[in-house]
Amino acid sequence: MNAAGGWRPGYPAAAAVFAIGMAGTTLPTPLYGLYQEQIGFSELMVTVVFAVYAVAVITVLLVAGNYSDEVGRRPVLLCAMALSAASAGCFLLQSGLPLLFAGRLLSGGAAGLLSGAATAAIIELAPPGKKARAGFAATAANMGGLGCGPLLSGLLAEYAPWPLMLPFWVHLGLVAVASGITWFLPETVAEPKRWPPLKPQGLTVPPEVKGVFAPAAVAAFAGFALLGLFTAVAPSFASQTLGVHNLAVAGGLAFSVFLASTVGQSLTQRIGTRLALPVGCGILVVGLMLVAASLIAESLVLLVLGALCGGSGQGLAFRAALTLVSGAAPAQQRGGTISAFFVVAYAGISLPVVGVGAMATWIGLREAGLIFTGCVMLLAAGAGTYAARRPPTGA
Repeated sequence: MNAAGGWRPGYPAAAAVFAIGMAGTTLPTPLYGLYQEQIGFSELMVTVVFAVYAVAVITVLLVAGNYSDEVGRRPVLLCAMALSAASAGCFLLQSGLPLLFAGRLLSGGAAGLLSGAATAAIIELAPPGKKARAGFAATAANMGGLGCGPLLSGLLAEYAPWPLMLPFWVHLGLVAVASGITWFLPETVAEPKRWPPLKPQGLTVPPEVKGVFAPAAVAAFAGFALLGLFTAVAPSFASQTLGVHNLAVAGGLAFSVFLASTVGQSLTQRIGTRLALPVGCGILVVGLMLVAASLIAESLVLLVLGALCGGSGQGLAFRAALTLVSGAAPAQQRGGTISAFFVVAYAGISLPVVGVGAMATWIGLREAGLIFTGCVMLLAAGAGTYAARRPPTGA
């Protein structure tokens, strides 16, 4: 995109920034086993360290989810890059749990800022005829970035030196590139204010969005619960139960669910947004059944199939939900509305996996996983049935 001040990147560049930022949030996924050996902590603590990230995301979304509507998209994206860099610094310097927690908190802060601001910026930077394509770019950057993080760190940790250092040095370099791109992004907020005071909005949803928000948010909660399982617990199950200790495989397992999510998102437009929501929930239920079967049969093949099937269902429903919510939201409240949607989604990625970690210490990882999949199956089935019987309205 050209402007009077020179070259200006468009929505694909903003999507690349979003993907780089989100990749940093899942970098530690295949490394938790190494941290357990180095520091010494339980499976419950793994899920707590993971959930700290989600709590930070939710807090930032509640406190500053609508801030980019006020100050502009670009300053908020630059702040997110700064937090992402600080998070990588904590992991590089870590010598125990305190810096691990700090790194996850900062990473969650970055994701919280990115979720609303980057999604809104990508959609707003697209020309009128490419809004649907930009919507896919936003959700694909989110899920693709989350998937590339564990794949990158798993490969580097398994096949390169300094397994707990090199992934974060590489990410710091990528953050520097993303910051440079962000500096040249056009501002899409018409009249940005100069650092106004924060006005926490909580879970405020405009009246125009309320009809579509409930089924969309419940579907997102169930789908993100599956993602939380694969980014927090699945690597431990693969190593402890299946005997798979290759970190690249662990990273690839997490990558597969996000890759399938991106593929599912690419099909949403063909199926139709309103139909994609219940269909996606149905495919998600099948994927959860396969995950449960993998836990019973102790089969890596079934676990991968569950990741691919469940991820595609999650992506199908997630893009439909986000499209309906963002399309129904007024322009001046779009960032805040999208942030409220992500609050519910990130509650799904955090609360259930902590429950799995707690149950695993009492009844074992496999049994806890079976209870988890059963509960999320019921939730996804309920959301899909509701959306099928009462098709959501929205742009």
